[in-house]
Amino acid sequence: MPVWKKGLGLQKVREVRICHEGRWAKKHLESVITAYRKAPYLSEHLEFLEKIFSEKNETLMGLNLAVIDYLMKALEIQTRVVLLSDLHVPSTGSRRLVDICKKLGAGQFIAQAPAKKFIDEKLFWDAGIELTYFTSRPPIYPQLWGDFIFNLSVFDLVLNCGPKAHDILVNS
Repeated sequence: MPVWKKGLGLQKVREVRICHEGRWAKKHLESVITAYRKAPYLSEHLEFLEKIFSEKNETLMGLNLAVIDYLMKALEIQTRVVLLSDLHVPSTGSRRLVDICKKLGAGQFIAQAPAKKFIDEKLFWDAGIELTYFTSRPPIYPQLWGDFIFNLSVFDLVLNCGPKAHDILVNS
């Protein structure tokens, strides 16, 4: 998705604006429809896809939040979403993670195993926050063509599996 960046330097994520010039939105939508034309649940999500590519969302963050909200509903995920920018945590690195946990009242921080080499575990220990690592395994589910392809968009799961997508995620 094209965004405005020339002459803007480093932008905060919430400031990144979508560039609506050209035909990219129509082309993207056509590509999704072509790729998933035979997906069993395309028709259930087509209205949202058409809306997301036809609306002139001003910011990339606004678009991303709309997609996240839609997918959370489609996948029956009921959790609170908190934006980092709303927490006003000025620290960086591992200190930022600890400060976020404190701000949210979290007693545990869960991170993917590869992040271990970047995390200062002592900061968590000193703050009394349990640090847990996990290794994720992407779920395997029915796809349209050939051998299973890992790590596609979550839309691939939703368009291929519909209401079963929630259970597939939970059971993986």
